[in-house]
Amino acid sequence: MTTGTLYGVGTGPGDPQLVTRRAWSLVGSAHVIAYPAPDSGESFARSIVADAIGPDAVEIPIVVPMRTGRAPAQSIYDKGARDIAAHLAAGRDVVVLCEGDPLFYGSFMYLLVRLRNDFPVEIVPGVTSLSACAAAQSHPLVARSDILTVLPATLDDTALADAIGRADAVAIMKIGRHMPRLRALLGSLGLAEQARYTSHASLPHQRALDLGDAPDDAPYFSMILVYKGDDPWIS
Repeated sequence: MTTGTLYGVGTGPGDPQLVTRRAWSLVGSAHVIAYPAPDSGESFARSIVADAIGPDAVEIPIVVPMRTGRAPAQSIYDKGARDIAAHLAAGRDVVVLCEGDPLFYGSFMYLLVRLRNDFPVEIVPGVTSLSACAAAQSHPLVARSDILTVLPATLDDTALADAIGRADAVAIMKIGRHMPRLRALLGSLGLAEQARYTSHASLPHQRALDLGDAPDDAPYFSMILVYKGDDPWIS
């Protein structure tokens, strides 16, 4: 019996118009759709493509509590993978939604590693938050031979300072409650004036500011971009 195909579909940074034609088409024709969801409120990935989801589609919300520990989330992905595998084994394709790109800090990867050895897989890339934040700032990320480093704000100051010191351009993700600490760190490194803050890129309530104007209570979906390169044409 032919199994179904697992589709990892990137829904982009938030604006439905930034969803690729391939992704929108797959969502619109999907009979089974899975997506990550918080323990309260709606799924961001689902909300982006809500208008494309058919009324008869079977939906599998994978509720992942926002916690720092790995163990609870991994057991939830175990169950999600089993639920998805049951549909795939019955010959039904499953579209798994992931905000941004499925393989760029995407939750889809935890399902992928559990299922890829048993079922065919297709990945549909999406516009990343990194690209969306650079676009919101109308400022280049990297040029020529520059080195771009992407860092999670959850690293400690020593690790962040070391990585920033070795990079020509830096993207710091998952800002949230770490904003005051990051602002102080970048100031101590003499980079505060080169840093740009963006939250909710591509959405109607997007904010694109210099770091000095950024709020201390930054949302999780925010990013700091710093260009340190020496290209005189884009500095």
